[in-house]
Amino acid sequence: MKKIDQGSQFVQQHLNLFRCLVCDAPYSAVEDHTLKCPNGHELDFSKKGTLYFLTHQVQSEYDAAMLAARRRILQAGFFKPIVAAINAQLSARPQRILDIGSGEGTPLADLLDLHANAKDVGIGFDISKAGVNLATQLTTPAYYCVADLAQLPFTDAAFTAIMDVFSPSAYREFERVLVPGGQLLKVVPNSDYLIELRHLLFKPTDRQYHYDNQRVIDLFKQHYPTAKQQVIHYEFDLSSVDFNDLMVMTPLHWGADAASLAQAVQTGLPKITVAVSLLTMTKEK
Repeated sequence: MKKIDQGSQFVQQHLNLFRCLVCDAPYSAVEDHTLKCPNGHELDFSKKGTLYFLTHQVQSEYDAAMLAARRRILQAGFFKPIVAAINAQLSARPQRILDIGSGEGTPLADLLDLHANAKDVGIGFDISKAGVNLATQLTTPAYYCVADLAQLPFTDAAFTAIMDVFSPSAYREFERVLVPGGQLLKVVPNSDYLIELRHLLFKPTDRQYHYDNQRVIDLFKQHYPTAKQQVIHYEFDLSSVDFNDLMVMTPLHWGADAASLAQAVQTGLPKITVAVSLLTMTKEK
């Protein structure tokens, strides 16, 4: 089946999850690879089966090369313990999962594979067209589209779980599309995340040498005082991956000079620290 047919079929089967960004009405039909709302607004599927819900131009610094490098690193298992921790928070019952800023798509695909309920529904979105196009290459039941987290093209109470890995948050929108009793699972890098790479690329006097994301955690807890926090900490063996991919997949390389990058590639690292906090909120029923 062609990608455009697969995408059209998925949306047709889950039409109740999508709403029009022009008038907020739930979409009413998929006809001839076009998504239609009852008020006459239409959206065409791309050849890859995706939908572009952006109502304005958005620039993403995550280009195709960066996303491809991230794909190779993630498929080597870089985030698997994080995905496993997210899965452990979910009940075994069927889930409707929304992945915020899904990038090249691997974390959501891995989560659906791990949760392994045939009735699960997974939708990922990103503002990066390159990321979504790359995600469509995965063999997964997940559906990926281009959208803005500040204006979600989904109906109220559409999802039982929202996964947010390293992406910004729009808590009001997240709460709107989450069912009562649903879960928001947000992953935030801790101070020693990729610490070896930071120390390889930067000097102690550089701001990138040190990292502190406490304000993001504090903001989450301000919104959700009863939220749970789980620290996930492990070392990832780099012997099976291209070290240059590790550098390119992270925004850290944007701030490093050419000499530091070249020296880092030559020096390399045997392993890298992955340290994050998984913040979990359950919406009141």
